[in-house]
Amino acid sequence: MRFTPYTEEIESSRCLFYRSLSERDRRRYAATEAVKLGHGGILYLSELFGCSERTIRNGLAELDDPLLLPPGRSRKKGAVANAP
Repeated sequence: MRFTPYTEEIESSRCLFYRSLSERDRRRYAATEAVKLGHGGILYLSELFGCSERTIRNGLAELDDPLLLPPGRSRKKGAVANAP
């Protein structure tokens, strides 16, 4: 049985909101939602949002230590965006 804490309507609205955010804010939003959901939340949200579990874990680390990523940056220095 699949872990589905949200209804389809809520999933849809969360996805729309997620896609409207910047890369940094997406990580942090997904991390915040994962904390609220508890066990299984990271996997569920990575599938829902189409992002990697690592992305959410990075967001969790940023929430724990905001100095990991300086203000105004979406990625650490030297990081590159994934090519489509």
